[in-house]
Amino acid sequence: MIDLDGSDGGGQLVRTALTLSALDREAFRMERVRGNRSNPGLKRQHLACVKTVAALTDADIEGAAIGSETLRFEPTAGPDATDAPDEVAVDIRTAGSVTLVADTLLPLATRIDGPVRADLTGGTDVQWSPSTDYLRRVKLPLLRGFGLDADVAVERRGFFPAGGGELAVAVQPSSLEPIEFGEREGATPDRDAPGIDAPSSAPDASVHAVAATDLDGGDTADELADAAVTELHDRGIDGAATAATASVDADSPGSVLTVAVGEPPGPGGETGSPASRAGFVGYGGADDHPPSLAESVADAVERWLATGAPVDAHLADQLVVWVALAGGAVPIPRLTDHVRTNVDLVSEFGYDVSIADRGGTPTVVSSGDG
Repeated sequence: MIDLDGSDGGGQLVRTALTLSALDREAFRMERVRGNRSNPGLKRQHLACVKTVAALTDADIEGAAIGSETLRFEPTAGPDATDAPDEVAVDIRTAGSVTLVADTLLPLATRIDGPVRADLTGGTDVQWSPSTDYLRRVKLPLLRGFGLDADVAVERRGFFPAGGGELAVAVQPSSLEPIEFGEREGATPDRDAPGIDAPSSAPDASVHAVAATDLDGGDTADELADAAVTELHDRGIDGAATAATASVDADSPGSVLTVAVGEPPGPGGETGSPASRAGFVGYGGADDHPPSLAESVADAVERWLATGAPVDAHLADQLVVWVALAGGAVPIPRLTDHVRTNVDLVSEFGYDVSIADRGGTPTVVSSGDG
């Protein structure tokens, strides 16, 4: 059994440990879960991750309770077992993030022998987590380029605080190519300069705005999209910007703006030029003004363009597990605590993954050997 210390990170360490435990049939015990948070211990969305992976691996678990700071997880079967379920349903019962539960599940595609479907209920678009459109328009297209066969369908949106959103995750057996990137073309050399002019070769952007019909008579989604396209255009970084909007019924009023930038590569980076994929998300409610939300998201896009990295900072953290499994090298915008602690935890499971300095750019690298 692997002994892990969760005091130096948040829920990502729990999710990574669950994923690798299932893939390798390796038991773990994590002490001080989310120990550096103001509200340490497991929350409902973390328990949803535990329940989802446990159902697929017939795991023995201890400490699976709200507020628990110790978790023991021991899978008794792999996700490829002949009697492993091909469907699982989990209801978080709050606005806890279902996209983070999906993140825990998706890497199991590399071990399963048949299709698996997960029906997840909770928050589809909530603070401190990827939006549904980030998952569908940024992360999944990128991973499909390297061999992942998976799809995510949003059945109903769920905002804070009621949740009630529904996400269907369908995963097929998948074989991954090494995840390789080069430096993104057209980046400016000054990585820290605020308000820097965007490079002339800025990649195209797509804008996705969703809002509850209860907000502002149902016009909020259109206002968000229009404001975002304007902000991107004013910065000269819209490329061939496109916009999609949706006004939806939801249990709580809320809105979400997602801007996806760049194009995903083919398997092994076969597009021929350095590929990039990044996403930027802003969440709003009844008291938030669409122009302000659009401005903050466009500012984030502009800051990323100045770094030269092919992925955004959040995707850098989420790709650690994938690079460990498939091998490869991913230059990242900056070395965050999230990336560092995630790399350390993956290494505890025996994977050859590290952070290298390549020409002044921090890069997550792995041979793919675990």
